[in-house]
Amino acid sequence: MQSKIIDILLAEDNPDDIEITKRAFKEAKLVNHLFIVRDGQEAVDFLFHYNIYQDETKAPRPGLILLDINMPRMNGIEVLKKIKEDESLKKIPVIMLTVSRRDEDIIRSYNYGCNSFIQKPVDFDNFVSLVKEIGLYWGIHNIPFPV
Repeated sequence: MQSKIIDILLAEDNPDDIEITKRAFKEAKLVNHLFIVRDGQEAVDFLFHYNIYQDETKAPRPGLILLDINMPRMNGIEVLKKIKEDESLKKIPVIMLTVSRRDEDIIRSYNYGCNSFIQKPVDFDNFVSLVKEIGLYWGIHNIPFPV
């Protein structure tokens, strides 16, 4: 079976972290298309095709969601809860990719159905390695739920 290149949705409000993630994807030579939203409400709009994301060709169903916890308008835990409550979205893997190490955030993330909780490395080279690992596992090795 050939693996399909999946679209990845990054929900991140920090412009520096967005740029680092984009650079890490480039350094890791990942060919996945990275869609970026800058707060929790925009993530919901993208996933449910609300507001500026009504055109599904501009907001395709991602095969993986990288979700920060601390975002404006709606935090990542609230977004995760909405994703996992929706029949059409709940099978999409969600990785909480955040600076948080708070036990409360980890517990709540797993309780609401995240697939992985990863603390963002501060060092760029370590971040690139992490992105490569995420890309290899979720983009190549993991067999997604059939849609």
